[in-house]
Order: sequence, then C-alpha cells, then structure tokens
Amino acid sequence: MGDRLADLRTRRGLTQERLAERAGLSVDVVRKLEQGRRSTARLSSINAMAQALDTEPSYLVGQPTTFQGLADGGSDLPSILALRQAVSPVSDLLGGDVDPEDPPSVEDLQAALRSTETIRREGRMGEIGALLPQLIHDARLATHAYTGPDAAAAFSVLAVAYQVAATTLAALGKEDAAFTAMERSLAAIRQGDDPKLETLAASTLAWVLTKQGRLSDAERVALTRADQIEPGFRSAPEDLALWGILLLRAATATVRQRRHDDVTQLLALARGAAQTMGRDLSVYATPFGPTNAGVAHVNFLVEMGRSAEAIRDSRAIPGLVHLPPTWRARFHVDRALAYHDLGKDAAATRSLLQAEQDAPEWMRYHSTSRRLVADLRGRARRGAPVLGLADRLGLLR
Repeated sequence: MGDRLADLRTRRGLTQERLAERAGLSVDVVRKLEQGRRSTARLSSINAMAQALDTEPSYLVGQPTTFQGLADGGSDLPSILALRQAVSPVSDLLGGDVDPEDPPSVEDLQAALRSTETIRREGRMGEIGALLPQLIHDARLATHAYTGPDAAAAFSVLAVAYQVAATTLAALGKEDAAFTAMERSLAAIRQGDDPKLETLAASTLAWVLTKQGRLSDAERVALTRADQIEPGFRSAPEDLALWGILLLRAATATVRQRRHDDVTQLLALARGAAQTMGRDLSVYATPFGPTNAGVAHVNFLVEMGRSAEAIRDSRAIPGLVHLPPTWRARFHVDRALAYHDLGKDAAATRSLLQAEQDAPEWMRYHSTSRRLVADLRGRARRGAPVLGLADRLGLLR
C-alpha cells in the first residue's frame, strides 16, 4: 500500500504533509505507510486518503483483482470475463438470436440460487465465479421464455443473482461493474414477485458504494430505505431484520467518515431491533439478530480505535457458532486488528488462524486480512505461525 500511496501522491503533486492535511490524518501515518514501517491502517483512514487522492480504496489496499483457480483444477474455472459478460451481455446492445436452449424450471432456478448462496456464505469465491455466470444466463433465459407468475419468479431469482455478482465483483475491486450489476438487479426487481428484494438491493448497493469510497451515498441509500420500511412494535422478525441490516450498512459508511456519535446512535437502533427479535435470523442469506448486532458492535469499536473495549466485548457475544463462516471469520479478523493495535502480535495471529479455519478461501481475497498478515509477518521470528499463514494466503516476501 505504501508504494501505491507514494506513487499516487507524487502524481497528484502533494507532499506527505499536504496529503495528511487533506485526509485529516497525522503525517506520521502517511510517512510510516510510505516507508513500509506499517502495512495496515483503519478503513476510515484508507477512505480518507483515497478521497484526498481521488481514487478508490481498493486501489490503495491492493486487493486481489481476479479469481484463483479451483483446487480440483476442474474445467469450469472462475472467470472475471465470464462474470462481466453475464452481467453486461453484448446482445442487449446489438440484439441477438433467440437462445435455442430450453429454459430451466423456476424450481431448478431457485434451487441453484440457494446452492450459490450457501457457497457464498462459506466464502468459496472460486466456485461462485464458476457457477454464477451460468445462473444469470439461465435466469435471463427463463424471464424471456415464461409469462405470468413463472416469469415474475424468474425475475426475482435473476435480481438476487445480480446482487451476488455485485458483491463478488466489488470484492475483487471491480466496483464499477458491481454498480452495473446493481442497476440490472433493480430493473429485475421491478418485474419480480418479491417486493422485499428492494430492501435487499438497498443493502447491497450501500455496500458497493462503500467499497467505492462513496460513503455519503452509501449512508443515504441505506437510511432512505430504512426510513421507508421502518417497522413498528408488532412487526414480523423478518421486517425487523431487514431494517436492522440497513442500519448496520449505514453505520459502516458512517464510521468510515469518522462520525462516531452517529455510529453509536445507529448501532443502538440496530441492537434494539435485534433484542426485539430475540433470536438470530437469516434473511436472503444475510444474518441479523443479537449475535450479528454484537459482532457489528465489535467491528465499530475497532474502527473507532477503542481496541481494548472491542476485545472485552468480543468475549460476551453469544451464538457465534450459528453465524455463517464468513461472518465468523470477519469477527476473528476484527479481534486480530484489536490485538494488533494493542501490540499483542501472538494473540492477533491466533485470531487470524481462527478466521482461516472458518473461511480459508475468503481470507485469500480479504484485503484487510492480507494487510494485517503482511504487517505481522514483517516482525515475526523464524518459525512463527504467521509465516505459514502468509504463505497460504499467497503473500510475496
């Protein structure tokens, strides 16, 4: 990150002091990053530097930009190009021949979508990249072939598939393609049979905008939809969960703008919804409830620099075992960040190894994990466990 930061700062004609002033950071942070004396920074700091340099956060952090091959070397290899072609087919611009294939049944489409969502929750990125283009193709085919309720159901499957594509593309630093996938998803929702997908779309779009560094836009999208669906005392648990998910999306954008009082208020509302539910619930493959609200609380404490509190409160979260593997892994990475801030490298490494145990492939694509491991490796002694972890993540020495 330091090399990219220094290169872009120089091209922008900025001194380290001027960049720090624009980003609202200490010049010591900029200097240490550029000199390689630190590899990590809080996401709020990364977003501030990206905004000051007029670039995407993903450029600065240097996250992986393509799929790794599947371990079994199968023929259906994950492909960024195939995913782009599925999201933005040329036939939509030029007009194309009618596909000669028979469309899959709605039931088969829905089953394929459930399978894809399971793979996504487990963080198996390569399999998503291999399977998702075909699912989008099949769902599009069904929307053209069917009429009435079957067509509406196919559009709903297509809408969610586009959102999975958006999150996958954004995770690989292809935020503009992810935004296109969201436009496609919203168009499909308007012809689908599930109005609650509009709320899911707002949540996903807010996440994509956050990845782009468009934090105020992300906050606005999430809060606008949250206001539209604000539940009452007798609302169904699913409605409370959808509202809570939006509040956490807004809080994520807000904490990266370093507006900590607003974060605290949003989190309090989300935790209130979770307590009213009284249990964890998975809505469209996204968990929400007391457990996920507690995990989010720890995440925000870490981002606000309150690492000792984050470690303390992380010990009191119930039900972690019921979260999807990728959510558990992210929680362990947050704990590792907190330990790292406190200078406890051994504890940070143990937390990272727990994250790897939960979602090993996800870790290879997760830029925060990679930066933290690189930083710990730079200070590790020969034979330290973090060295093996760095090798498994494919980090170059």
